[in-house]
Amino acid sequence: MTTNQHQNILLAGASGVLGRHIDRALTDAGHKVTGLGRSEGNGVQADLMDRDALLRAVDGRHFDTVVHAATALRKPPMGHRDMYATDALRTEGTAHLIEAALATGARRFVTESMVFGYGYGDFGDRTITEDDAFGPRGADPQLERHLAGMRAKEQLTFGTPGLEGVALRFGLFYGPGGTEALLPMLRKRQLPAPADRGRVLPWVELTDAARAVAAAVEHGRPGQAYNVADRTPMGFRAHLLCVAEEFGLPKPLSVPLWLTRPMAYAHTMFSSSMRVSVQKAERELGWTPAYPSSREGLAALRAATTR
Repeated sequence: MTTNQHQNILLAGASGVLGRHIDRALTDAGHKVTGLGRSEGNGVQADLMDRDALLRAVDGRHFDTVVHAATALRKPPMGHRDMYATDALRTEGTAHLIEAALATGARRFVTESMVFGYGYGDFGDRTITEDDAFGPRGADPQLERHLAGMRAKEQLTFGTPGLEGVALRFGLFYGPGGTEALLPMLRKRQLPAPADRGRVLPWVELTDAARAVAAAVEHGRPGQAYNVADRTPMGFRAHLLCVAEEFGLPKPLSVPLWLTRPMAYAHTMFSSSMRVSVQKAERELGWTPAYPSSREGLAALRAATTR
């Protein structure tokens, strides 16, 4: 499906790391973008968790599409508690934003989702597609809290009458504005990671992710989800090793997996292994990653930072 070009778009989370890239990608595609967030730099200043204030802020405004890229994460989550605010944004925040979208007359709603919505754990060599179950019940109350948030976010996106909902299930982000935060930690050897032992995860460079959002705004089929990742799944430690090598930094310390258990959320990610297919996004959105692997994306980032 192709929608009209040059849309008026409300972008929730425009001042975030991903949001800044999405703003640029949408603007480059010819759309008019208005940022929504709590800071003064946004065209619509409001907190997604404050329903009444949000509805007041959009009163009298019109948008064709609303993009939900808001997150409460300011650094990589280590413990389960680090995810609680984002879990709330996925549930209450999404419900409030959808209500605001309807109030502005928006027809399309594109939401940031993630591959961990398929579940945390080791999926072996099987490649996950969008036909696989999304949001299965978590193995324990903490994981269920996170999965319930991802499940609810997509259910709200797809189940609201009058809105063409599209979800993008992203791999782990890296790239401009994200990877740089790791460099001081690697330099000081403050980012230990266990051996991958064959485990891999999907990754996506931030500008590639942003281009996928622009493609979904224009071509995404209503009611559909799309996996968005590069073509080279890579273990968490392997990714850190690539960062260290590219920027000439010490290798991260190697620690046993069991030693990371006090960092419960990070331990869950270290223990997970997942491969996803992106054929649907390539076929229906016309999107392909400019960086087929973290190695290419990190090399481009290093080249850009040393100009």
